[in-house]
Amino acid sequence: MASQPAKEQQSIYNFTVKDAKGNDVDLSTYKGKVLLIVNVASKCGMTNSNYTELNQLYEKYKEQGLEILVFPCNQFGEEEPGSNDQIVEFVCTRFKSEFPIFDKIEVNGENTAPVYKFLKSGKWGIIGDDIQWNFAKFLVDKDGQAVDRYYPTTSPLTIEHDIKKLLGVSE
Repeated sequence: MASQPAKEQQSIYNFTVKDAKGNDVDLSTYKGKVLLIVNVASKCGMTNSNYTELNQLYEKYKEQGLEILVFPCNQFGEEEPGSNDQIVEFVCTRFKSEFPIFDKIEVNGENTAPVYKFLKSGKWGIIGDDIQWNFAKFLVDKDGQAVDRYYPTTSPLTIEHDIKKLLGVSE
């Protein structure tokens, strides 16, 4: 019997990433939680609405097991030019965000962060695997598998139903 390729056995929990302070974070610490993973930028036209709505979702569902993980990325219009410290200061001061902020990464190209290679490896339709812009969103189930991907223009609040379903929260 042939063994399954390693790629199919992976989950988000197999990855270790750097937080905004440069510390290693083993994503297995989020086992059993529903994750919303977003590539973010501070100077994007969608920054205010996305951070505001991400905060609303986090506040409403963090006690039920939602974690929002944000990865700053400067690959789209150079809209995230700051250092990690500047990004954290901006997000925490302006938006009072409490969810984890990770190291600035690349989400496309030959330097794509491994966690994003994994997230993009699903079957996502006609757009292929490249991230289109800031604020693309991946919804990850409690088993560490990406179950949905949302366009950057998708409002975080419009995916609340999908989050509730994964959390097992009644309507």
